Amino acid sequence: MSGQTWRLVRRGGGRPAEPPVLDEHQRAVVAHPGGPLLVLAGPGTGKTTTIVESVVERIERRGADPERVLILTFSRKAAGELRERVTARLRRTTRTPLALTFHSYAYALLRREAVLAGEAPPRLLTGPEQLLEIRRLLHGELEDGAREWPASLREALKTRGFAEELRDLLSRAAERGLDGERLEELGRRHGRGDWVAAGRFATRYQRRFDLDPEPALDYAELIRAAAGLLADPDVRRRERAAHDVVFVDEYQDTDPAQELLLRQLAGDGRDLVAVGDPDQSIYGFRGADVRGILKFPERFRTLDGRDAPVLALRVCRRSGTGLLEASRRIAARLPVAPFPDPVTPLPDPTPQGGAQRPTASRRRVHGHRELLSLPEADAGEARVLLADSTSQEAAVVADTLRRAHLIDGVPWHRMAVLVRSATRQVPLLRRALVSAGVPTMVAGDEVPIAQEPGVRPLLTLLRVALDAGELDEGVAEELLTGPLGGTDMIGVRRLRRALKIAENEAADSVEERDPSGRRSSGELLVAALKDARELTRVEPHVALPAERVAGLLAAAREAVRA
Repeated sequence: MSGQTWRLVRRGGGRPAEPPVLDEHQRAVVAHPGGPLLVLAGPGTGKTTTIVESVVERIERRGADPERVLILTFSRKAAGELRERVTARLRRTTRTPLALTFHSYAYALLRREAVLAGEAPPRLLTGPEQLLEIRRLLHGELEDGAREWPASLREALKTRGFAEELRDLLSRAAERGLDGERLEELGRRHGRGDWVAAGRFATRYQRRFDLDPEPALDYAELIRAAAGLLADPDVRRRERAAHDVVFVDEYQDTDPAQELLLRQLAGDGRDLVAVGDPDQSIYGFRGADVRGILKFPERFRTLDGRDAPVLALRVCRRSGTGLLEASRRIAARLPVAPFPDPVTPLPDPTPQGGAQRPTASRRRVHGHRELLSLPEADAGEARVLLADSTSQEAAVVADTLRRAHLIDGVPWHRMAVLVRSATRQVPLLRRALVSAGVPTMVAGDEVPIAQEPGVRPLLTLLRVALDAGELDEGVAEELLTGPLGGTDMIGVRRLRRALKIAENEAADSVEERDPSGRRSSGELLVAALKDARELTRVEPHVALPAERVAGLLAAAREAVRA
């Protein structure tokens, strides 16, 4: 091996990313000279492209150091995409990541300051860990009579659902700076005995972790702790000196703790660009507060004390006039008022790369709902289909996608299904899509761990092993077409047919002529997974997936009995 030289080559050998063509509103954002700025970006208006080009503008044309640019967002997937797009445009990598989630930044800050102080870095509690500790404490309080809790709640303390709701309450309180004592005081003030009890529980819960040799923080406490650390003048001075500009994506989803962190990090007129859309604020159940984006101009004022300027992106590249008209009609009925008064002068953009000339005209910026489509965009069509049940709804979606592919020639990768609840809707919908032969891929960050492709089949198998009543026709198909069975719906149909033929042959051999007593193909499928002997009359290559699942079920049942 000595003397050999290795060279790393980028896979694919594609050309470097070319600069996109920006519209006048995007160019106005890119040309922002500095200080706080709120960018209102409706659906399809190119907000990510605008962020990327703003970063590239500061680095390539204004000479900013890439290590001193910070982009904050809400998911690892979004942060990864932003990092890839920025480095592709810059045609180079950076020593430190340009884009981070709020929690990644907060944890890195706490860890760095702990190391500088010679202390143990904090340990981050996962959601399951936190829930487990809460349930343990609740179990102990139940054994002591749960005297701190109202009598009406004592039975609920035994349930997992109550523990999850209590965890959510403590997280929302932490995001708003409420510790146990303040939550207890708030409960007394408003006559809420449940808040008083929850506040006392929060104090006991925190004392439990105070005994650990290393500090332990959950996700809500992580942001608040980082914001508290930035309240120290020395730490704040050091962090502000490390970043010349901060960008925030999806600002409408920030909670009060994240807003406080941003004020400490990039307030007082510093260079801060926040991008978001109040009409898309849907994470209130996670603590997001839409008032954060509505109050941004007055909470992040310029150096001379004026409200931060607001710009709106107006050109939608995703939808034509028909779809825009439908979506805008719905947006106009949303309860959040979109900045009805402020107007902001924009520079008069000349073709990209030219100088920006100030204009005397003043343009309204609350028109982020009044989107324009590209001239060449197809108008599109919006249809509303009403279903009688969730199963019928899933079947209609699967049928629509299959017809679009087979009749209209739409590629599978150009289709998407949006759901309201990943936990409740994805399993049923995925089963309907698989049954219709529609290739299915679910975004990893949208799926709870119990629904992950590698986890869900195992949990389903264990559920059936614990309770045979859980095994119905739909669950049998799911096990057979998943990684445990390893077949597809064609294989399942072939197995059904073989089982039915075997059933009929067995009945004919004993001269049973009454068809009403014979089992359906679905019942035969379930019976075959419960007992592999049902497969003895089926050809081996057809029976193999069912034999595999039946064997795993038998092993799981034996483990349960043991």
